[in-house]
Amino acid sequence: MRRVVFNQKGGVGKSTIACNLAAIAATRGRRTLLIDLDPQANASRYLLGRTLDEQKKTLAHFFDDILGYKLFPDTLASYVVLTPFADLAVLPSDARLEEVQFKLESRYKMYKLREALDKLQGYDEIFIDTPPALNFFTRSALIAADTCLIPFDCDDFSRRALYSLLDSVREIQSDHNPALRVEGIVVNQYQARANLPLRLVDELRAEGLPILDAFLSASIKIRESHHLAQPMIHLDPRHKLSNEFSALYDLLSQ
Repeated sequence: MRRVVFNQKGGVGKSTIACNLAAIAATRGRRTLLIDLDPQANASRYLLGRTLDEQKKTLAHFFDDILGYKLFPDTLASYVVLTPFADLAVLPSDARLEEVQFKLESRYKMYKLREALDKLQGYDEIFIDTPPALNFFTRSALIAADTCLIPFDCDDFSRRALYSLLDSVREIQSDHNPALRVEGIVVNQYQARANLPLRLVDELRAEGLPILDAFLSASIKIRESHHLAQPMIHLDPRHKLSNEFSALYDLLSQ
């Protein structure tokens, strides 16, 4: 299963959701890989902490190989880095991804990630974190994925962005990946006692949008999780947010 976490709007929790779901999958004994396609490398930092700075091979080097900068390119597996957590690995990002994307796009290399993943063995689940833009890397991820998960922060700006986002997914389905399936919209930073989130969720459901029933609450604990480079299931497995991530994973696994 290859799952891409995608939203064109920044700050909606893509990296947090991708990493925490991947961590939960790994704790369930699933051999799990997180692919970080965002040049900001937040997901890589979240899972690797300071050791990210020590990595000599990242996805930027993999895409360099695709551009023909290496006579005998390595397989995608050679760029995989083990995390401190059992059964969880990461294909790390770095800022140089931004430098190579225009060359990759001009040479129409959008299918190369899917081709590389088709050859990659040894993983039960793959989570793909994407940049907050519909660029070359996001399109490559949507072309390579089986399903798409859409984080939604409960505000009007996020709601407006949802419609164009779903149109973009439909375009990828039509032109490049007819098997791609939208798993649903994940409501993040949810505040059950506030009127706006309740109203927005009800309105989106009334419009027929695929809102998932497992909500993720707003919590300061997630910032501590980021700072310590420990997904919630490892930092505090009994925390409310850890339970919500687990409920979301179980819902997606049905």
